[in-house]
Amino acid sequence: MRKMVMVVLALLLFAANGYAQSAKVVIATGGIGGVYYYYGTQIAEIFSKNNVAATTAIQTAASVDNMLLLRDKSDPAKSSFFIGTVLPDTAYFTVTGKHEKFAEKPAKANILWMMYPNYLHVVTTEATGIKTLADLDGKRVSTGAPGSGTEFTALNLLQAAKIDPNKFRKWEKLGAKESDEALANGTLDAYVWSGGLPTGSIIELANTLRRKGTNLFLVPLPDSDPGVAAFKQEFAGLADSQTIPKTVYSTQADTPTLAFWNMFVGPASLPEDLAYNMAKAVFENLETLHTSVKAARDTTAENSGRFVGKTAIPFHPGAVKYFTEKGFVK
Repeated sequence: MRKMVMVVLALLLFAANGYAQSAKVVIATGGIGGVYYYYGTQIAEIFSKNNVAATTAIQTAASVDNMLLLRDKSDPAKSSFFIGTVLPDTAYFTVTGKHEKFAEKPAKANILWMMYPNYLHVVTTEATGIKTLADLDGKRVSTGAPGSGTEFTALNLLQAAKIDPNKFRKWEKLGAKESDEALANGTLDAYVWSGGLPTGSIIELANTLRRKGTNLFLVPLPDSDPGVAAFKQEFAGLADSQTIPKTVYSTQADTPTLAFWNMFVGPASLPEDLAYNMAKAVFENLETLHTSVKAARDTTAENSGRFVGKTAIPFHPGAVKYFTEKGFVK
């Protein structure tokens, strides 16, 4: 009997390892310089080292792009799955079909875990004189890379603030690194970025600006701002009022802003055991992730568990199984 049990266990282990080897996972991240990219590459390394699946991470334009890949490129028949990072407002609009690119074919996605709060940065310099959201009107502004979650959030915020980007003196659509360079070179007055704290490229930008004789300035987004108030009403439950401490980027004062909990998502077609193994690998190797990506300090099983059953997009059953086993979901 004991010999039979050992044989069964061996076969199960072989099957699990065989599945891990046959499954192919691509992690869609974001632009180089943003937290998504570094976060995603670390997750890929954790998956590979823990034999979850053959995994690679790719650079993308971030949230909207990632949801398109998840929807259109995942192929369960070939055990090939695209998973990745996404902002909550983008995820909500793509799953419900409210986003124009998903109107006829909404994404079918589940949350694997909650990552960390993303803070909205409206970045400029003290030299531009931009002090409020309304001051962006008529300036040279970048709203983020096309197809990114940053762009989606930026355009919705501008609409709420009744600012028409078509009337900007110059309307750019740049990623984080390109926006930093343009602002430092004086060809851009401000840009919008949604990322974790700290975003490394903005720290570098602050240092560059000081060498050039000016200082980084983050435009405050308080609840009292009409545009911010209208945005929060439109996206109730998806955005929280938070503060970027002045110590993060060595600014003159703390900056009120909006924060969104990033989600790590996968297609609903992701097998339950694979989703379970993904969650298990990540949350049992958090030290590696936390050491490599500062913003990831908020990636914990406890933080994810408290969101289960409270989000507009459901958690994947495999991930819920893991959080339940660990006692974070009752």
